[in-house]
Amino acid sequence: MGKIKLMPDHLANKIAAGEVVERPASVIKELVENSIDANSKSIKVELLEAGLQQIKITDDGDGMAEEDCEHAFFRHATSKIQNENDLFHVRTLGFRGEALASIAAVSRLSIQTSTGNEAGTRLELEGGKLTNKSKSDARKGTEIIVNDIFFNTPARLKYMKTIHTELGHITDVLNRMALAHPEVKFSCSHNGKQLFHTSGRGDLLQVIAQIYGMGTARKMVPVVGETKDFKVSGYIAKPEVTRASRNYISTIINGRYIRNITLNKAVMQGYHTLLPIGRNPLVVLNVEMDPILVDVNVHPAKLEVRFSKEQELFELVKTTIQSTFRKETLIPEAPEQKKPVKKIHTTQPAFHFYEEREQDAHEQRKKSMDHLLDTPSYQTDEKREVDDHEQNHYQEKQNEVIKEMVKEDPKEATVVQEKTDAERVPAMYPIGQLHGTYILAQNEQGLYIVDQHAAQERIKYEFYTEKLGEVENEVQELLVPLTFDFSKQEALRIEEYHEELMQVGIFFEAFGENSYIIRSHPIWFPKGFEVEVIEEMVEQIMSEERINIKKIREDAATLMSCKRSIKANHYLNHNDMFQLLEDLRKSTDPFTCPHGRPIIVHFSEYEMEKMFKRVM
Repeated sequence: MGKIKLMPDHLANKIAAGEVVERPASVIKELVENSIDANSKSIKVELLEAGLQQIKITDDGDGMAEEDCEHAFFRHATSKIQNENDLFHVRTLGFRGEALASIAAVSRLSIQTSTGNEAGTRLELEGGKLTNKSKSDARKGTEIIVNDIFFNTPARLKYMKTIHTELGHITDVLNRMALAHPEVKFSCSHNGKQLFHTSGRGDLLQVIAQIYGMGTARKMVPVVGETKDFKVSGYIAKPEVTRASRNYISTIINGRYIRNITLNKAVMQGYHTLLPIGRNPLVVLNVEMDPILVDVNVHPAKLEVRFSKEQELFELVKTTIQSTFRKETLIPEAPEQKKPVKKIHTTQPAFHFYEEREQDAHEQRKKSMDHLLDTPSYQTDEKREVDDHEQNHYQEKQNEVIKEMVKEDPKEATVVQEKTDAERVPAMYPIGQLHGTYILAQNEQGLYIVDQHAAQERIKYEFYTEKLGEVENEVQELLVPLTFDFSKQEALRIEEYHEELMQVGIFFEAFGENSYIIRSHPIWFPKGFEVEVIEEMVEQIMSEERINIKKIREDAATLMSCKRSIKANHYLNHNDMFQLLEDLRKSTDPFTCPHGRPIIVHFSEYEMEKMFKRVM
């Protein structure tokens, strides 16, 4: 007999489940995507033991008729794809017809669903086999309960992590879903305790506040960009808000959260020198495009996609972020000394974000009255009346603040004329120097502390970047050749990329085993840094298998600007400080040095008064 045989369906389903259902978070992702495709406006997720014991998902979507409910658990049964052409115009989150069959194959599952027009359907399955079928109530929508996931695949179950780890994966999935669909109300509870909740009002910034906190939401900037093929919108955090991981970059394509290295690189290049080395931004970007331009059928969990015009999208994302920051003043405020906030018990879990916002507004109103309250003619009764009025106003706001928007309409907020470089940084007048390192300056908006080395780095970086970008690849002869010793692996790569090196003006001549000399180099090489630039070219060949002249010139400009800028403990006279501040104001990006460190920190007059308890 032949050795090759067809696998039984139950075994094939378990193998398919291994691709789609990696952990409880995978189950939730697939089922929530089905709920969204069913036009749900409210989706409730209830968990026991991080979903390992039970996952219950309830929605108010379209529901299914009896026949469709049974067919939905067949492998590759789908209502989204009818022919090959549909595969290239996918507009839904689910389309393969694998999720329900795969989930049912490794769990004990029950489903109750109804279209709202007739009695509903209830099915019970164990290990993918139907064990019970009955009628249910006619509530429109679907409820799915997944019990004992991986009960029949113990080898998979033993690889599950701790409760907290699995719960972290689940909340991450729901966060991404909420960011991709702010118009849907999400809630999640674990062992009876509510973990996560969004309002479903369609306000993306409000969702960002509910996930990352109001303090972060206040530092988000709306972005909008468009070409003939793509439209980009969303929010990007000011450079002062950074994270150690790139997991806080959320990219959403036609309502689907995806992971894409190219888009992540576009975001990072959009920030460019605004971020410190090793730090990453917090970004939520929605990209809308014709489905024919994206292939979503390249990953079992549909997390990775391919674009047919990837470079065009890359440039749009990068330039949209860059142009947005060109309109912003990116001077970070000094850290606030927050007063303790009195807790207000409420069923709205995100309330404390809004309470904090309203308290800040209350303090601003109080500050505006301080001068009036301090005048002798202001009577005690009048003061009490104002205080009562403020307290009543605050109490009213507590009751209605959940209806409130986090800020104005982002579309209106983006209608701003682009500022000139000098307008983005206010005029600052030096008043002294701290330890020969920081310039202290003032204006009507408060006190500024400027890192003099970082400031001159930025000025010189932009100067050298412009100058190094102008010259062609003309070469100059050297009186004394430069000598290089490489490893065998590096020497082999140099031989392999000999032609590419010649095209950029680098001519390696063999000079013994694995040693080379160079008799000339391009005239744009910065004087004194020729060896470093050539070594960087070899490093690029080793790591990227190509030579990026633009990056090398940029790195050379960074190196020159750092080496030739004033250092700490260097004392400046008043005129030097004033000129440095004026030159900084004219820079294209005057807020960070080329390494992403902040140049200016601002203390407002109000913050100074708070520190000295002049305002309580």
